[in-house]
Amino acid sequence: MSRRVLVLAVAGFLTVLLAAVAALLPVPYVALQPGPTTNTLGAVGQTELIRIEGRKTYPDKGHLDLVTVSVLGGPRHSLDLVTALRGWLDDSVAVVPEETVYPKDETAQQAEQQSAAEMSDSQENATTAALRSLGIPVQSTVVVQDLPTGSPSAGKLRKGDEIVSVDGKAATGGASLRAAVTAHKPGDTIPIVVRRAGRTVRTTVTAAAAPDDGRTVIGVVTRDKATYPFSVKISLKDVGGPSAGLMFALGIVDKLTPGSLTGGKFIAGTGTIDDAGNVGAIGGITQKMIGARHNGATVFLSPAENCAEAKSTVPDGMRLVKVRALDDAIAALDDLRAGRTADLPRC
Repeated sequence: MSRRVLVLAVAGFLTVLLAAVAALLPVPYVALQPGPTTNTLGAVGQTELIRIEGRKTYPDKGHLDLVTVSVLGGPRHSLDLVTALRGWLDDSVAVVPEETVYPKDETAQQAEQQSAAEMSDSQENATTAALRSLGIPVQSTVVVQDLPTGSPSAGKLRKGDEIVSVDGKAATGGASLRAAVTAHKPGDTIPIVVRRAGRTVRTTVTAAAAPDDGRTVIGVVTRDKATYPFSVKISLKDVGGPSAGLMFALGIVDKLTPGSLTGGKFIAGTGTIDDAGNVGAIGGITQKMIGARHNGATVFLSPAENCAEAKSTVPDGMRLVKVRALDDAIAALDDLRAGRTADLPRC
């Protein structure tokens, strides 16, 4: 073998080797793909997903499916270049920067804990919103969980404080708290009453502007603490985040009302929900719609804020319905059941 041929052969081998190694190198991206769907009216294993005790419930043979997104990659299992390239070529997969899902200032464990906390909060918000939509009394308070560094409430509020009122308006949940605060401008002094260690404490907080969008804030992380007249338990493992809130709420409403909310149809949807029933935007709507359609859904409830993306990527054979609040979703299902499809709010 001549020296030239040998050099070319070695160079070719090294090129292939380097390309193979490069293809397996981690890249700072994650791939979002359609995840499992779960019927909130059904069971997980032998356990009803939504269990209500102490109140009469009603069956429904239809589907109210919550949808999920599966994430490939991340701090613990980095995405390789080949998988990323495949994702970029697949319309059902979204390849996005890793920090979109796992912020740089959080560990993987912290991100998982945050996701689990969001899921827990969404279940409580869904229960509160569902019961209130049915006129069932709910006693709810707002508890201070944390005061971030630099909070304008530092020295005024404490972890564990139960916020009774803001500017004379009762704090009956996160939604009412936000409404009372955002009625002010940054720099305003806001009177706040809290219950602390069994005592009523009156204080004031000078509101500030949120760094991301400029809205008025008092710089506290809170959670709702609700008391219900009967037991509502939601059993769902290995799913995190707040985006199943709307479907949890609809499942609870359906179980507590006679007749079929779905009309026997296969309906899926997504959206965060607060204790007042307001529906908010979520991530991965394209992948969620694809997963829902693959599993049989013919109607998809989309948060209004996600409509632009949803409209451009909705799968064939799926009707897209715009939702701003729980009551919108219930009204849309009533129209679907009655065949009034022309009245449906569309994206």
